[in-house]
Amino acid sequence: MRDCIQVVKGDITQLDVDVIVNAANPSLMGGGGVDGAIHRAAGETILEACKVIRRQQGECAPGHAVITEAGNISAQAIIHAVGPIWQGGNQQEAELLAQTYRNCLDLAEANRYRTIAFPAISTGVYGFPRQQAARIAWDTVYRYLGLRPLPERAIFVCYDEETRQIYQSIADTL
Repeated sequence: MRDCIQVVKGDITQLDVDVIVNAANPSLMGGGGVDGAIHRAAGETILEACKVIRRQQGECAPGHAVITEAGNISAQAIIHAVGPIWQGGNQQEAELLAQTYRNCLDLAEANRYRTIAFPAISTGVYGFPRQQAARIAWDTVYRYLGLRPLPERAIFVCYDEETRQIYQSIADTL
């Protein structure tokens, strides 16, 4: 089962997967970090698709996710997921982060995607402690893949070596 999950350091927009996850902000309008990089790589069509979603449902609340086409990225789709902002750990941040991952996996399964790539959701400007976020991500994705036929494989894509080592250290304990 552990072989179904991989940890890499790299650019999530360059992976050969069916769907990538964007660590989006509630506005879905792009921003910094992974969100900005995905919007830049995907092109204007993603921003337009996100504007349509905003008109239909408003902002995307923490823990929730929506899906769009992938624009100029080779993936088939982008799941825009809004993780929680760290507020000290007493505002249901852990539960919201797990919900974020589950909602992404549900969207991937509903659209019959076999492979999915995740960034380290909420660990950038949202301030979620990386060790705790990595444990939640691993636990949630590992359990999900063990119970469902799709997706078949997940990749945690880390933006720096320190984050990759944190995610890999959890993999090594499984």
